[in-house]
Amino acid sequence: MQQYFINSPAVTELTISDKATIKHMFHVMRLSEGDQVIIVFTDHQKYLAQVTDSQAYTLAILETLTDSVELPVEVTIASGFPKGDKLDLITQKVTELGAHAIWAFPADWSVVKWDSKKLTKKEEKLVKIALGAAEQSKRNRLPAVRLFPRQADFLAQLSDFDSILVAYEEAAKRGEQAALARAFSQIKPGQKLLLIFGPEGGLSPQEVTQLEAAGAQLVGLGPRIMRTETAPLYALSALSYALELQG
Repeated sequence: MQQYFINSPAVTELTISDKATIKHMFHVMRLSEGDQVIIVFTDHQKYLAQVTDSQAYTLAILETLTDSVELPVEVTIASGFPKGDKLDLITQKVTELGAHAIWAFPADWSVVKWDSKKLTKKEEKLVKIALGAAEQSKRNRLPAVRLFPRQADFLAQLSDFDSILVAYEEAAKRGEQAALARAFSQIKPGQKLLLIFGPEGGLSPQEVTQLEAAGAQLVGLGPRIMRTETAPLYALSALSYALELQG
């Protein structure tokens, strides 16, 4: 069943006003009176709704649904600005895998340089990508998307997290294999976790030093060196296995 996010508090009768949602519901999907969809309001609760008037774009809420597919911890994925459309892919896939928020920052070795205008456009695009991925994967919440114009702005947010893990290529090269599993085993439900990944060139030694000084832990992601767009997917998949698939 198709799912839609509505940016308003929960109501019993709903009139769709967002043009993109109207287009998808009534022109792409061709919903008509009696058709049912799932609606998610800003309370992150799912509701079963039924179209009452396809011309007026109105729906009635039939019942509250109790299912939730959210991870038991709030995971923020932070990537150094990668090249091309890699951040689009990262945003789509980590949304499907349960990320609570998606951040990106100008790392020392990031090749791309985005000014404020390009950052705004990129962020708007990523928000739309996250919306589509969250609807497809039947999420209960939309991940927040934030692109930091300065590295210092990103570093200033680190104190907000219970745990910070940095995927560090050199740790993998040295054969470190236990830190990630150990860190995941110590995470408690409801905690806030930040997973940091470098751009194509990795994180610079200075960045690693700054992150460790802020309380971050360096972890390897196994013996194989992954691309910047692959590493977040691996880490979130491993987290899901550790927290959701072992009973």
